[in-house]
Amino acid sequence: MPAPDLSQHDALSLAHLIRTREISAAEALDWTLGRIERENPALNAVVYRMDDLARAALREGLPDGPFTGVPYLLKDLGALYTGVPTTYGAALFKDAVADHDSELTLRLKRAGLVIAGKSNTPELGLAPSTEPRLFGPTRNPWNREHSPGGSSGGSAAAVAAGWLPMAHATDGGGSIRIPASACGLFGLKPTRMRNPMGPDVAEGWGGLSIGHAVTWSVRDSAALLDATSGPDLGDPYWAPPPTRPFLSEVGQDPGRLRIALTVKPWNGSPVHPECAAAAHDAAKLCARLGHDVEETRPEFDQHAWSEAVRVVVAANVANNLHLRAAALGRELREDDVERVTWGRVRDAATMTAVQYPRALNAIHRVGRAVAAFMQRYDVILSPTMCQPPPRLGALDMSSTDDDAYAAARDASIGFTSLFNSAGNPAASLPLAMSGDGLPIGIQIATRFGDEATLFRLASQLEQAAPWSPRRPPAVAA
Repeated sequence: MPAPDLSQHDALSLAHLIRTREISAAEALDWTLGRIERENPALNAVVYRMDDLARAALREGLPDGPFTGVPYLLKDLGALYTGVPTTYGAALFKDAVADHDSELTLRLKRAGLVIAGKSNTPELGLAPSTEPRLFGPTRNPWNREHSPGGSSGGSAAAVAAGWLPMAHATDGGGSIRIPASACGLFGLKPTRMRNPMGPDVAEGWGGLSIGHAVTWSVRDSAALLDATSGPDLGDPYWAPPPTRPFLSEVGQDPGRLRIALTVKPWNGSPVHPECAAAAHDAAKLCARLGHDVEETRPEFDQHAWSEAVRVVVAANVANNLHLRAAALGRELREDDVERVTWGRVRDAATMTAVQYPRALNAIHRVGRAVAAFMQRYDVILSPTMCQPPPRLGALDMSSTDDDAYAAARDASIGFTSLFNSAGNPAASLPLAMSGDGLPIGIQIATRFGDEATLFRLASQLEQAAPWSPRRPPAVAA
């Protein structure tokens, strides 16, 4: 009999095949590694192969978890793996080999996942595209001239190409949702501190950043969050615990939700008519499903918010780079990093210590404004991105065209970054396609700590408008 096409299975389905011995974990791993071997030269999604480590994990025996035997990728940022480099997409870190696992990595292993490699990311995860100078650009499987989004673009491209059913991703301003939108996947940014970031850091970017995954199915995202979420020893704070497993919310009736629709991004970036139309179509679908939809959005001091995020990101980026340079026994140099990254270092050098707590207070005021708005609404619905996936090069972090780069960046993050500041869970759903055949994602955000409502609505939309059969063209071997 011909070998099964494992790309048609989500992670829970693939785990079931392995559990019932229809295929073995070794066969699943070989299938994934074979796809990477043949197709990665065309997409450049995987930057570090872990074939030997993955096969060693199989020989040693996998724990009994919800995803036992399912292949997985770690993003080359946000989760350490013992004995493997974590470069953050930056040449300064190319020899930074971890001597321990992150807590998230340990939980992924306990869930039975077989980590097969590291996926590409822009330098320090700073761009909403994946075009690092260190490894070169990742290409979108739907059209290789276009970006797969960022900063989790390598993971999204690998999942969209069908090499494996889900992969690790992180999100500090949209870096899960943007590549999910660009590659036609489901991508959830959980509530702030739902997943652990230790033991090396307590929080990412002052609480703006968190890790989770890009997936084909809503249920995989929920089951994975069940496996990884919850406080780590010593965490300074954590997300409100759920009342029951997230997976049990998938397929449940969400009730009659009050949905706020907006097609106006908070940073003022122009919105492509196809992205606006996709959001309106999604709102109409929600209305047909029995929900109440009103066009409105939360308001706050957008300039103060933008400046506050700039301070927090610049301070964290500069701190990480200076620490790495010190570990190498020298000063940080401009040519160590790409042009956009060095801009953040320069910004930080002009800032004072008092600006940092002021910035955090400004960000938290935004969170309070969103929380007050969501006393009246259950969900905020919008496009995920202001524009369809841009062409590669528009978000090259070595670009010397500052205005063009800023415009392309703002078009990517205009709807997403608010929920990093507010801490709310938000997800991109692959509900639309552009006239040029590129995916267009729809973002839904719910109250702080309320992934339950998000999973209920997302699974209702997944059932009403299935996206899994819609796959990109096959990658030439």
